[in-house]
Amino acid sequence: MADEHTTVTGGERRQHARGSGGAWKTAITHIERNRILIRGYHVDEMMARVSFPEAIYLLLMGDLPTPAIGKMISAILVSSVDHGATPPSTVVARNVAATGAPLRAGVAAGVLAFGAYHGGDVEACMRMLDGGLDDIRRGSSLEDAAQRLIDSSLAGGQRPPGFGHRLHTRDPRAVRLMQLAMELELDAEHIRLMRMIERLLESRTGPQGEAMPMNVDGAIAAVCGDLGLDYEFGNALFIISRVPGLIAHAHEERLRQSPMRQIDPSDHVYDGPSERRLPETRK
Repeated sequence: MADEHTTVTGGERRQHARGSGGAWKTAITHIERNRILIRGYHVDEMMARVSFPEAIYLLLMGDLPTPAIGKMISAILVSSVDHGATPPSTVVARNVAATGAPLRAGVAAGVLAFGAYHGGDVEACMRMLDGGLDDIRRGSSLEDAAQRLIDSSLAGGQRPPGFGHRLHTRDPRAVRLMQLAMELELDAEHIRLMRMIERLLESRTGPQGEAMPMNVDGAIAAVCGDLGLDYEFGNALFIISRVPGLIAHAHEERLRQSPMRQIDPSDHVYDGPSERRLPETRK
C-alpha cells in the first residue's frame, strides 16, 4: 500500500487535497485587515511607483520585471489595444451592446470571441518555435529547423502561425516589437528563429498565393518565448491588451448607433482625428 507521501497528479492531487482537510494554497495575493500584499509587495507602495504593465508581469511571473522587460510588456499591450471595427471580437462586442445589454456584457462577449483563428496564434506560434528550438538542440541548424517548420505548416494547407495577415503586407506592430526587443537587448533564441522563418518566407507564398509577413501575434510569441512566459500567458497579454478597445467599441455603439441595428463591419467610415504625431516629450 502506498504511504501518505506518494506523489499524485492531476485529478488525484485535487481529490487528495480536498480529502486531507488542509487549507488550499495560493501564492498570488495576501489579504488581511488594512494590508494587501501582491506577490509580497504592498499594493499601496506599488501605486504610482509600479506601472500597470509591470503589475501584470508581477502577477503572472511572481516578481517585478527589469526596466527593459517592463518596457517590453508595455509595448506588447499597446500593440494590440485595438485593430478597428472589423475583428470578430469587436463585432461581437458591438452586437451585444446594440441589444441594450450592460457594458460588461458586450466586453465579456468580445473576450469570449477570441479563439484559435482570432488571438490564438500567439500560443500556437510559441509552441511552434519551441518545437524548432528542440530540433536545434538536437543538432539541426537554425535554417534547417526553420525550413522544417515552414514545410510542415504549408504541407497541412496552413500558414505558419504568426505569419500572414488579412490586411497588412508589413505589420507595423510586429516590426516595432522586434526592433524594440533588439534595442532593449531582450532578443534571444526565439526571436532568432522567428527572424529566420521570416527570411525564408520572403520568397514563399501561402496556400492561396498570399504573402506571409510576420504579424503582431508572431512578434508577441517570439518576445514572450524569450522572456520565459508560459504559452497561455502570451495569449493572456493579447486578451488584456484588447479589453480597452472592446470597452471603447461597446460604449461607442451604445452612444452613437441605433439599438438592434444590423452591423456590417465592412460598411463603417472612420470620422475620428486625422493622423497626428506624439509630442516630443513622449520618448
